[in-house]
Amino acid sequence: MSDIKTNENIINSENQEWKVGKGAYLSLILVILIFSGLLFKVDGMKWLGAFDFTTLGGAYGTMKEPASNTFIGAGGISAKAGFLFALSLIPTVMLALGLLEIFTHYGAIKAAHKLLTPLLKPILGIPGHTGLALITDLQSTDAGAALSKELYDNKQVTKKDVVIMGAWQYSGAGLINNYFSIGSALFASLTIPVIVPLIVMFVLKFVGAVFVRFVLNTVYKKDFINE
Repeated sequence: MSDIKTNENIINSENQEWKVGKGAYLSLILVILIFSGLLFKVDGMKWLGAFDFTTLGGAYGTMKEPASNTFIGAGGISAKAGFLFALSLIPTVMLALGLLEIFTHYGAIKAAHKLLTPLLKPILGIPGHTGLALITDLQSTDAGAALSKELYDNKQVTKKDVVIMGAWQYSGAGLINNYFSIGSALFASLTIPVIVPLIVMFVLKFVGAVFVRFVLNTVYKKDFINE
């Protein structure tokens, strides 16, 4: 009898933990819009770009002499050059983590768990609340990785989940941001609509993650028996 009550208490506590209100859904919609790139360069409504993460992150200016140099300088090598490059990432990562902390406080992860579990669980085998880390990765690989680590540290995901998430995230990492910044140099030579390669790469992220999930469930199955 006591076991039945204990199980009921566990179920009730889990339901309470993932209880989602209207504010949580609104928070999830806002974080998706900011990190998905949907607001970036909207035809006829360019002002929406002010709320896009790429715009908020901005870019460093260049030195006048020579114009091609940044504050890192030219010809740097070894540990010093690596440290300065890492230093240049800090403002963007801090901004992303700050935004995510705000939206998480208002229930974005809970809403993501409720909405995305039916999609992510059967395809990738991971819970829906990981969806926020995946969405974030579309704009910032560092912020996506940091959020994944936070989920793991809080024991909200298993080691196996993190490996699958990593496979999704680092297949075309920072997809939207890199595609429209670095990839834009090739847009003039494309014979197909610009959106097509983006969709293909997005689908292949799922293909890679599904493949990794299959390998973990077969070849490396014994490594996750205790989870």
